[in-house]
Amino acid sequence: MRRIGLLGGMSWQSSALYYSLINDGTAKRLGGVHSADVVMISVDFAEVEQLQAAGEWERAGELLAREARALEVAGAEVIVLCTNTMHIVAPAIEAAVSIPLLHLADVTAEAVMAAGLTRVGLLGTRFTMQQAFYRERVEAHGIEVLVPDLDDQAVVHRVIYDELVRGVVSDDSRAEYEQIIERFVERGAQGVVLGCTEIELLIDARHVGIPLFATTSLHAQAAVDWALSNSSLTAR
Repeated sequence: MRRIGLLGGMSWQSSALYYSLINDGTAKRLGGVHSADVVMISVDFAEVEQLQAAGEWERAGELLAREARALEVAGAEVIVLCTNTMHIVAPAIEAAVSIPLLHLADVTAEAVMAAGLTRVGLLGTRFTMQQAFYRERVEAHGIEVLVPDLDDQAVVHRVIYDELVRGVVSDDSRAEYEQIIERFVERGAQGVVLGCTEIELLIDARHVGIPLFATTSLHAQAAVDWALSNSSLTAR
């Protein structure tokens, strides 16, 4: 089993979900009382959020690159960045370490392709929906990515930052998200990428009629697959 380095805290709620999913996935694969070999650094999201709001992406990249180096020193063999939005600074992290970064957009695109879909809607923070770093990486796999209109983007972003990262899950907000997803369907979306880790706290397959790509779950499973590849451990 290879050691996974989790770079989390953005928010801690989604990072806790990563930790749970990775350990659960490891136990299901290996049986018995197995758990994952994980080292985690959880940053203060308030500091990161301030940098996001100010557009200080270079400083944010320096912060996360420093923590990624600490994970490598702690023996991590792969970096799993436990957030969609902060993949905007993925190049800074990759440049700072000699171990691979398991890029969330690539994992998501592979899942969409495996489902045979070619057009999906993307929900996430305003940064993820408006900037090219995530959308274009998915589109490079031959997938068309739709984003909501500006009014709907404002709703999606507000719910994430005012509610979900604070642990608030509202039925009213879920209804708003369902309506936004319906508008995706009207535009020809075949599925929806939940491109913010916290959205999985609000929306799942029970709430919509098209495939959902839950990026936290997909990323966690990819981390388990990576850690157990070439492993000498066997299920028992």
